[in-house]
Amino acid sequence: MLFLALVVVSTVCSAFGQNNDSAEAPAKGGSLPGIGDLMTVIDKTAADQGAEGKDWSTPVKLVIIFSGLAILPSLLVMMTSFTRIVIVLSFVRRALSTQTIPPTIAIIGLALFLTVYTMAPTFSRINETSIGPYLADEIDFETAAGMAGDSIKEFMLRQCRESDLALFVQMAKIEPPSGPKDIGLHIAIPAFIISEFRTAFEIGCLLLIPFLVVDLVIASVLLSAGMMMLPPVMISLPFKLILFILVDGWGLLARSLSLGFK
Repeated sequence: MLFLALVVVSTVCSAFGQNNDSAEAPAKGGSLPGIGDLMTVIDKTAADQGAEGKDWSTPVKLVIIFSGLAILPSLLVMMTSFTRIVIVLSFVRRALSTQTIPPTIAIIGLALFLTVYTMAPTFSRINETSIGPYLADEIDFETAAGMAGDSIKEFMLRQCRESDLALFVQMAKIEPPSGPKDIGLHIAIPAFIISEFRTAFEIGCLLLIPFLVVDLVIASVLLSAGMMMLPPVMISLPFKLILFILVDGWGLLARSLSLGFK
Protein backbone atom coordinates (compact mmCIF):
# COMPACT_ATOMS: atom_id res chain seq x y z
CA MET A 1 0.00 0.00 0.00
CA LEU A 2 2.86 2.37 0.81
CA PHE A 3 4.46 1.63 -2.56
CA LEU A 4 1.17 2.33 -4.36
CA ALA A 5 0.75 5.58 -2.44
CA LEU A 6 4.23 6.73 -3.46
CA VAL A 7 3.55 5.81 -7.08
CA VAL A 8 0.26 7.75 -7.13
CA VAL A 9 1.78 10.86 -5.57
CA SER A 10 4.76 10.69 -7.93
CA THR A 11 2.41 10.39 -10.92
CA VAL A 12 0.38 13.40 -9.79
CA CYS A 13 3.53 15.49 -9.37
CA SER A 14 4.70 14.47 -12.85
CA ALA A 15 1.32 15.44 -14.33
CA PHE A 16 1.79 19.00 -13.07
CA GLY A 17 5.19 19.47 -14.58
CA GLN A 18 7.68 17.82 -12.26
CA ASN A 19 10.83 17.17 -14.26
CA ASN A 20 13.79 16.35 -12.04
CA ASP A 21 16.68 14.47 -13.61
CA SER A 22 17.85 13.11 -10.26
CA ALA A 23 16.77 13.09 -6.67
CA GLU A 24 19.62 15.40 -5.70
CA ALA A 25 18.99 18.02 -8.39
CA PRO A 26 17.62 21.31 -7.06
CA ALA A 27 13.94 21.82 -7.75
CA LYS A 28 13.13 24.22 -10.55
CA GLY A 29 10.74 27.10 -10.14
CA GLY A 30 7.11 26.51 -11.03
CA SER A 31 7.23 22.73 -10.48
CA LEU A 32 5.86 20.59 -7.69
CA PRO A 33 8.12 18.72 -5.25
CA GLY A 34 8.57 15.08 -6.14
CA ILE A 35 9.08 12.03 -3.97
CA GLY A 36 12.83 12.16 -4.67
CA ASP A 37 13.03 15.72 -3.39
CA LEU A 38 11.18 14.85 -0.17
CA MET A 39 13.42 11.84 0.47
CA THR A 40 16.49 14.00 -0.23
CA VAL A 41 15.26 16.53 2.33
CA ILE A 42 15.10 13.78 4.97
CA ASP A 43 18.55 12.46 4.03
CA LYS A 44 20.05 15.95 4.03
CA THR A 45 18.53 16.79 7.41
CA ALA A 46 19.90 13.53 8.81
CA ALA A 47 23.33 14.37 7.36
CA ASP A 48 23.22 17.81 8.97
CA GLN A 49 22.41 16.21 12.29
CA GLY A 50 25.24 13.74 11.75
CA ALA A 51 27.69 16.59 11.22
CA GLU A 52 26.76 17.75 14.73
CA GLY A 53 27.37 14.31 16.21
CA LYS A 54 23.70 13.33 16.21
CA ASP A 55 23.47 10.95 13.29
CA TRP A 56 20.06 9.48 12.50
CA SER A 57 19.92 5.73 11.98
CA THR A 58 17.76 4.03 9.37
CA PRO A 59 15.02 3.04 11.88
CA VAL A 60 14.74 6.68 12.96
CA LYS A 61 14.34 7.77 9.34
CA LEU A 62 11.64 5.13 8.83
CA VAL A 63 9.81 6.36 11.94
CA ILE A 64 9.87 9.92 10.57
CA ILE A 65 8.61 8.80 7.16
CA PHE A 66 5.76 6.68 8.52
CA SER A 67 4.81 9.36 11.05
CA GLY A 68 4.61 11.88 8.22
CA LEU A 69 2.41 9.55 6.19
CA ALA A 70 0.17 9.00 9.25
CA ILE A 71 -0.54 12.71 9.76
CA LEU A 72 -0.75 13.45 6.03
CA PRO A 73 -4.54 12.83 5.82
CA SER A 74 -5.18 15.23 8.70
CA LEU A 75 -3.04 17.92 7.09
CA LEU A 76 -4.81 17.35 3.78
CA VAL A 77 -8.22 17.84 5.36
CA MET A 78 -7.34 20.77 7.61
CA MET A 79 -5.02 22.93 5.54
CA THR A 80 -6.07 22.51 1.89
CA SER A 81 -9.15 22.90 -0.28
CA PHE A 82 -10.17 19.27 0.31
CA THR A 83 -12.76 20.04 2.99
CA ARG A 84 -14.88 22.38 0.88
CA ILE A 85 -14.71 20.16 -2.19
CA VAL A 86 -15.69 16.91 -0.49
CA ILE A 87 -18.59 18.54 1.40
CA VAL A 88 -20.01 20.07 -1.79
CA LEU A 89 -19.70 16.77 -3.66
CA SER A 90 -21.51 15.02 -0.81
CA PHE A 91 -24.30 17.61 -1.01
CA VAL A 92 -24.65 16.91 -4.74
CA ARG A 93 -25.02 13.20 -4.15
CA ARG A 94 -27.63 13.85 -1.47
CA ALA A 95 -29.51 16.29 -3.74
CA LEU A 96 -29.64 13.73 -6.55
CA SER A 97 -31.08 11.14 -4.12
CA THR A 98 -28.86 8.45 -5.61
CA GLN A 99 -27.92 7.02 -2.20
CA THR A 100 -24.44 5.54 -2.74
CA ILE A 101 -23.97 6.56 -6.39
CA PRO A 102 -21.31 7.81 -7.01
CA PRO A 103 -19.69 5.62 -4.34
CA THR A 104 -17.87 7.27 -1.47
CA ILE A 105 -14.47 6.19 -2.77
CA ALA A 106 -15.18 7.95 -6.07
CA ILE A 107 -16.30 11.13 -4.30
CA ILE A 108 -13.14 11.18 -2.18
CA GLY A 109 -10.97 10.41 -5.20
CA LEU A 110 -12.45 13.26 -7.24
CA ALA A 111 -12.10 15.61 -4.25
CA LEU A 112 -8.48 14.54 -3.82
CA PHE A 113 -7.45 15.25 -7.41
CA LEU A 114 -9.39 18.53 -7.48
CA THR A 115 -7.48 19.44 -4.33
CA VAL A 116 -4.17 18.71 -6.04
CA TYR A 117 -5.30 20.85 -8.98
CA THR A 118 -6.38 23.84 -6.87
CA MET A 119 -3.36 23.61 -4.56
CA ALA A 120 -0.81 23.27 -7.38
CA PRO A 121 0.20 27.00 -7.33
CA THR A 122 0.78 26.85 -3.57
CA PHE A 123 2.77 23.62 -3.80
CA SER A 124 4.83 25.10 -6.64
CA ARG A 125 5.59 28.17 -4.50
CA ILE A 126 6.70 25.91 -1.64
CA ASN A 127 8.95 24.00 -4.00
CA GLU A 128 10.44 27.19 -5.43
CA THR A 129 10.98 29.12 -2.20
CA SER A 130 11.57 26.36 0.34
CA ILE A 131 12.50 22.90 -0.92
CA GLY A 132 14.64 24.05 -3.87
CA PRO A 133 16.81 26.50 -1.90
CA TYR A 134 17.19 23.99 0.94
CA LEU A 135 18.43 21.27 -1.39
CA ALA A 136 20.81 23.79 -2.96
CA ASP A 137 22.26 24.61 0.49
CA GLU A 138 21.06 28.20 0.24
CA ILE A 139 18.97 28.11 3.45
CA ASP A 140 18.84 25.90 6.53
CA PHE A 141 16.05 23.52 7.51
CA GLU A 142 14.37 25.89 9.98
CA THR A 143 14.18 28.67 7.40
CA ALA A 144 12.83 26.29 4.75
CA ALA A 145 10.15 24.99 7.12
CA GLY A 146 9.15 28.53 8.06
CA MET A 147 8.84 29.62 4.43
CA ALA A 148 6.75 26.54 3.59
CA GLY A 149 4.45 27.29 6.51
CA ASP A 150 4.10 30.90 5.36
CA SER A 151 3.03 29.76 1.89
CA ILE A 152 0.35 27.46 3.32
CA LYS A 153 -0.78 30.18 5.74
CA GLU A 154 -1.05 32.68 2.89
CA PHE A 155 -3.39 30.33 1.04
CA MET A 156 -5.54 29.74 4.12
CA LEU A 157 -5.80 33.44 4.96
CA ARG A 158 -7.05 34.22 1.45
CA GLN A 159 -10.03 31.93 2.08
CA CYS A 160 -10.75 33.03 5.67
CA ARG A 161 -13.39 35.53 6.65
CA GLU A 162 -12.24 38.42 8.79
CA SER A 163 -14.95 37.64 11.33
CA ASP A 164 -13.62 34.10 11.79
CA LEU A 165 -10.07 35.34 12.26
CA ALA A 166 -11.25 37.98 14.73
CA LEU A 167 -13.16 35.30 16.65
CA PHE A 168 -10.10 33.13 17.26
CA VAL A 169 -7.87 36.13 17.96
CA GLN A 170 -10.37 37.20 20.61
CA MET A 171 -10.61 33.69 22.11
CA ALA A 172 -6.81 33.45 22.21
CA LYS A 173 -6.74 36.70 24.23
CA ILE A 174 -3.85 38.17 22.29
CA GLU A 175 -3.22 41.57 20.82
CA PRO A 176 -4.77 42.03 17.36
CA PRO A 177 -1.98 41.42 14.83
CA SER A 178 -0.79 44.32 12.72
CA GLY A 179 -1.02 42.30 9.50
CA PRO A 180 -1.99 38.88 8.13
CA LYS A 181 1.62 37.64 8.29
CA ASP A 182 1.65 38.14 12.05
CA ILE A 183 -1.21 35.67 12.58
CA GLY A 184 -0.04 32.34 13.94
CA LEU A 185 -0.95 28.99 12.45
CA HIS A 186 -2.80 28.05 15.66
CA ILE A 187 -5.27 30.83 14.75
CA ALA A 188 -5.22 30.59 10.96
CA ILE A 189 -5.97 26.86 10.79
CA PRO A 190 -9.23 26.74 12.85
CA ALA A 191 -10.41 29.99 11.25
CA PHE A 192 -9.76 28.49 7.83
CA ILE A 193 -11.65 25.29 8.73
CA ILE A 194 -14.84 26.98 9.92
CA SER A 195 -14.70 29.39 6.97
CA GLU A 196 -14.52 26.42 4.61
CA PHE A 197 -17.41 24.74 6.42
CA ARG A 198 -19.58 27.82 6.04
CA THR A 199 -18.70 28.31 2.37
CA ALA A 200 -19.30 24.62 1.59
CA PHE A 201 -22.71 24.65 3.28
CA GLU A 202 -23.70 27.84 1.43
CA ILE A 203 -22.83 26.19 -1.88
CA GLY A 204 -24.65 23.01 -0.84
CA CYS A 205 -27.83 24.92 0.01
CA LEU A 206 -27.79 26.62 -3.39
CA LEU A 207 -27.33 23.24 -5.08
CA LEU A 208 -30.27 21.72 -3.20
CA ILE A 209 -32.80 24.36 -4.32
CA PRO A 210 -33.33 23.30 -7.99
CA PHE A 211 -33.58 19.62 -7.03
CA LEU A 212 -36.02 20.49 -4.26
CA VAL A 213 -38.20 22.26 -6.82
CA VAL A 214 -38.24 19.11 -8.97
CA ASP A 215 -39.28 17.04 -5.94
CA LEU A 216 -42.09 19.48 -5.11
CA VAL A 217 -43.41 19.46 -8.68
CA ILE A 218 -43.38 15.65 -8.86
CA ALA A 219 -45.05 15.38 -5.44
CA SER A 220 -47.78 17.83 -6.52
CA VAL A 221 -48.44 15.88 -9.72
CA LEU A 222 -48.67 12.57 -7.84
CA LEU A 223 -50.97 14.10 -5.25
CA SER A 224 -53.30 15.54 -7.88
CA ALA A 225 -53.37 12.15 -9.65
CA GLY A 226 -54.32 10.38 -6.43
CA MET A 227 -51.07 8.37 -6.32
CA MET A 228 -50.30 9.26 -2.71
CA MET A 229 -48.75 5.87 -1.90
CA LEU A 230 -46.08 6.18 -4.60
CA PRO A 231 -42.83 7.69 -3.24
CA PRO A 232 -42.12 10.97 -5.11
CA VAL A 233 -38.35 10.31 -4.96
CA MET A 234 -38.76 7.24 -7.17
CA ILE A 235 -40.35 9.32 -9.93
CA SER A 236 -38.24 12.47 -9.52
CA LEU A 237 -34.90 10.65 -9.64
CA PRO A 238 -34.79 10.20 -13.46
CA PHE A 239 -35.82 13.83 -13.99
CA LYS A 240 -33.14 15.11 -11.63
CA LEU A 241 -30.52 12.96 -13.35
CA ILE A 242 -31.58 14.20 -16.78
CA LEU A 243 -31.50 17.81 -15.57
CA PHE A 244 -28.03 17.34 -14.06
CA ILE A 245 -26.69 15.71 -17.23
CA LEU A 246 -28.19 18.30 -19.60
CA VAL A 247 -26.55 21.20 -17.79
CA ASP A 248 -23.21 19.32 -17.62
CA GLY A 249 -23.42 19.33 -13.85
CA TRP A 250 -20.09 17.64 -13.10
CA GLY A 251 -18.19 19.96 -15.41
CA LEU A 252 -19.84 23.07 -14.00
CA LEU A 253 -19.26 21.81 -10.47
CA ALA A 254 -15.56 21.10 -11.04
CA ARG A 255 -15.08 24.47 -12.74
CA SER A 256 -16.89 26.41 -10.01
CA LEU A 257 -15.03 24.66 -7.21
CA SER A 258 -11.65 25.19 -8.87
CA LEU A 259 -12.27 28.88 -9.58
CA GLY A 260 -13.82 29.48 -6.16
CA PHE A 261 -10.45 29.53 -4.40
CA LYS A 262 -8.57 32.81 -4.32
